[in-house]
Amino acid sequence: MLDDSNVLKQRDPHGALTVAAEQWKQANYEIGVEDAAHDGRPLTKVVVAGMGGSALAAGIVKSWLGGRMEVPFEIVRSYDLPGYVDSSTLVIASSYSGNTEETVNCLHEARDTFSQVAVIAAGGHLLDVAKHQSIAHVALPADLQPRMAMIYNLRGLVALLVNFGIVPISTLDEVAYASEWLREATEKWLPAVGTERNQAKQLALLAVGKTPVFYGGTLTAPVAYKWKISWNENAKNVATWNEYPEVNHNEFIGWTSHPIEKPFAVFDIISSFEHPRILKRFEVSDRLLSGMRPKATSVHLQGETPLEQLLWGCVLADFVSIYVAILNNVDPVPVVLIEKFKKELND
Repeated sequence: MLDDSNVLKQRDPHGALTVAAEQWKQANYEIGVEDAAHDGRPLTKVVVAGMGGSALAAGIVKSWLGGRMEVPFEIVRSYDLPGYVDSSTLVIASSYSGNTEETVNCLHEARDTFSQVAVIAAGGHLLDVAKHQSIAHVALPADLQPRMAMIYNLRGLVALLVNFGIVPISTLDEVAYASEWLREATEKWLPAVGTERNQAKQLALLAVGKTPVFYGGTLTAPVAYKWKISWNENAKNVATWNEYPEVNHNEFIGWTSHPIEKPFAVFDIISSFEHPRILKRFEVSDRLLSGMRPKATSVHLQGETPLEQLLWGCVLADFVSIYVAILNNVDPVPVVLIEKFKKELND
């Protein structure tokens, strides 16, 4: 089925596979920071407010650059900022639509605390406020599903961190350098590549009809999260994720009461840059749980740098989940129930 071009066109009428295949271009997109000037105050902490794909971009940055930053970097996925936010905090409100209510509320709270504020959005309320109040902002290209704009978000976030002196400009170059490599990697997952040579199609066939569980390590946790949310929104299936070493302190034992024939598909998201003890935990956990859960499928992230591997894993997640949607005979693009929920929430 996945090698039948007619089936692919019929079940992917909005061209999700085409959009996924062009994500590499986002890594080299010319990002500009508007109203970039700031008053030179020392910034001692960074808080990024965002949900879904916007929070994911921040998670990638934290995994990739957290060890290089000299200030704390935290992510808020809720309505309220932490109590420590003050005038020496850089608060970045990130929402592709610009209307995510949790993030909008955080922006207004940040203004009340006189913190240094910045915005990432493609439109909506956040961008309007940023323009009218001369707040530093990055305006992203519009007309994408937010989940397909993660690399735009990432590039915009790094541009703001460079602008405020949190990370050097070379980090923005690192994102751009990953673009061509990501293009070459993505070509291996395109619809025209047959299943026998297409890792994305093979993984989709392994997982279809099952509840996937994605495990990452400290470095790859945001990639495991990306697989989970791609499964939810594209394939329209429930999925879960967790990260090592936390898994070994609780969830690990939960598998012992599950018959092996339970309909789960387990995926280990593994990076060669992961801490050696984390890699050991993957190995020992899989061995000890043999016969208690389905055998884990290891997805070894490809790339010569941590960033390349993280981006590779995120784009692969989109391809695999879209192929699962096609196998499920559901359109991967619309998220009708989410839109209905937002409407009823505001009624």
